[in-house]
Amino acid sequence: MQPPAPAGRPRGSFTDGDLPGHVMRLSGFMIMGFLAMTLAQLVEAVYLGILGTGAIAAVTFTFPVVMALSAATRGIGIGASAVLARAVGGGENERAAVLASHGLLLDLMFNVVCAVLLVSFAEPLFHLLGARGDILDLVVSYVSIWAIGFPLFGLAMVGSNLMRSIGDAAFPGLVMAAGSGVQVLIGPFLIFGWLGFPALGVDGAAWAFVVARILSFLMTAYWFALKRRMIRASLRQFFASARTILHVGVPAMATNLMEPLSSGIITRLLASFGTAVVAGFGVAARIDAVAFMVVIGISSSTTPLVGQNWGARLFDRVDRALALCYRYCLLWGVIAATIMWIGGRAFVSLVNDEPQVVATATTYLYILPITLGFAGMLNVANGAFQALSRPAPPLLLSLMRLFVFYVPLALAASRHWGYTGVFAAAALSNVVLGLWGRAWNRRVIARERERR
Repeated sequence: MQPPAPAGRPRGSFTDGDLPGHVMRLSGFMIMGFLAMTLAQLVEAVYLGILGTGAIAAVTFTFPVVMALSAATRGIGIGASAVLARAVGGGENERAAVLASHGLLLDLMFNVVCAVLLVSFAEPLFHLLGARGDILDLVVSYVSIWAIGFPLFGLAMVGSNLMRSIGDAAFPGLVMAAGSGVQVLIGPFLIFGWLGFPALGVDGAAWAFVVARILSFLMTAYWFALKRRMIRASLRQFFASARTILHVGVPAMATNLMEPLSSGIITRLLASFGTAVVAGFGVAARIDAVAFMVVIGISSSTTPLVGQNWGARLFDRVDRALALCYRYCLLWGVIAATIMWIGGRAFVSLVNDEPQVVATATTYLYILPITLGFAGMLNVANGAFQALSRPAPPLLLSLMRLFVFYVPLALAASRHWGYTGVFAAAALSNVVLGLWGRAWNRRVIARERERR
């Protein structure tokens, strides 16, 4: 029989109540937020498509770097969320406040350094990724503005993770949705020059991002400083907190960086097939990301659910929560694939109707979405590992996906089947690593339970 959960747990705890309800609330609000962000990117692609294929290609070249920076800052959020959720589950409320404050400060310091480095080395970096001539000039101009908003974006992202670990399922989704809504609304004014605003083109899309992230930051600051009063000004335990957070956070950064690294390699590989293929990949990736955000929302519920219940020693609830997350991911994969098989070509044509762009993007959408559920399984397993402060397995799984499966298969398949082979390699990698991650995580949890 499991011991009772500790007293003193804050409002919104996930250690009691209906598990499917917790999963649905956590997933639902985060899916809302993630979908809002992804739809904002998709609408931005529509705006850029009006400017031309070159504008879409330019922003597509930024994907690997933007994903890398987001992944790195998300690693700090994962580390902070893991220790914070266990502290909340164990009823250590003051320690939770200190960890949250120090986690946000650590993230801000990291983000500012990254933004400065990005602006300083933008031109050689994107030249390395294959951008040339006028496209390179557009990319450098875009990211130089985008970097202004990145520290605020990172704080809102990490803050949302911490809110969920503390027990608030709703507000993080509202933060993400509000910022994305503003980005969509002001985008055409800055891109096309509506109502007398200067027509800034691609730069206007970057400025829309900056303005939107200011709003996200202000909402995050309100939640921590005023609504929950969890900000602690003392730095006395900062280095101890940073060590605890980075024990999980640094490997989580490396794990998260595998995806944008693979995206960068694949973007460079696809560049050899021409600008239209890169643009088609960018369009399809944004459409696919809308569907993928659902499994991201489901899998992101893993860390608060597993962390709080593990901290409270409610191990049976940990098992049931993981089983639900795996099941929901697979179900959504089937639904998403059906939607893309039926409407993929029409979705692409809404963004850009150039024949090669449509052909590339449609091929992607016919192949990748059926494996979304397996990609979600890997994310669920990784979230469970990190909630237990076991960051090594997710890193190893990500390294294997990149260097053993995805990139070698993509290189080989592209020689025989062109860009279609690249997309097939990604699909096969999702299936193999999803099943492997689930099996490995089950073994680790069983072993950890026996030790306790």
